[in-house]
Amino acid sequence: MKTWPDFSFAFQPIVNVSTGETISYEALVRGVGDTPASGVFQQVSLDDKYNFDEVLRFEAIRLAASLGLDCQINLNFLPQSLTISEDVIGRTLNAARRCGWSADRLILEVTETEVIHDRALFAEKMSSYRTTGLSISIDDFGAGYSGLNLLADFLPDQIKIDMALIRNIHLSGPRQAIVRGIIRTCLDLGIDILAEGVESIDEYQWCFNEGIEIFQGYFFGRPLYQQLMRPAFQKNVVV
Repeated sequence: MKTWPDFSFAFQPIVNVSTGETISYEALVRGVGDTPASGVFQQVSLDDKYNFDEVLRFEAIRLAASLGLDCQINLNFLPQSLTISEDVIGRTLNAARRCGWSADRLILEVTETEVIHDRALFAEKMSSYRTTGLSISIDDFGAGYSGLNLLADFLPDQIKIDMALIRNIHLSGPRQAIVRGIIRTCLDLGIDILAEGVESIDEYQWCFNEGIEIFQGYFFGRPLYQQLMRPAFQKNVVV
């Protein structure tokens, strides 16, 4: 049996400020004792990275269930895993079912910068699994070169606007223009928009005033090691 490096997870809340709810948590890999994820990944060979990616999802689901997670969970997913095994997502769904979760509790995050060589195959596979209730999110949207092509070929349920675009957006006209364009496109396509990496009241207020309702970032809550933190805020007002 394959031996993997020791690891665990920190969980960061994702909030909808219009409803006042914590709607999901992103599972973020950590070394044991809340050490950086880089130390974990350095111990995994390139040949093993897709298998390890699957193991991480299994363990994130198991730990979140043991902590009493009662909303959705955002899990990282390397799309090239589909070239290794066509049933890789099915096994993740089975792991959720073993914890008593339905598929609609899972949001798979595909990082825009992860190369998708066959977008048609990716779209076909994802569409078939989305009929189960599974959701797909494009992480770090705006950080790479494939984002608009992904939107054209495959409509995700959610995009997470990259934190580099969000940082000090209230002071940057060019960033504001880009993010407004992303917002308009997603509204036209019926895609949920999440602003990630929000760290200040100014960043939050600008995004909220432009119509963004879903947020993730230190301003709402840092990732907590092996814990589920509930941010303290009211509808439309951060406390």
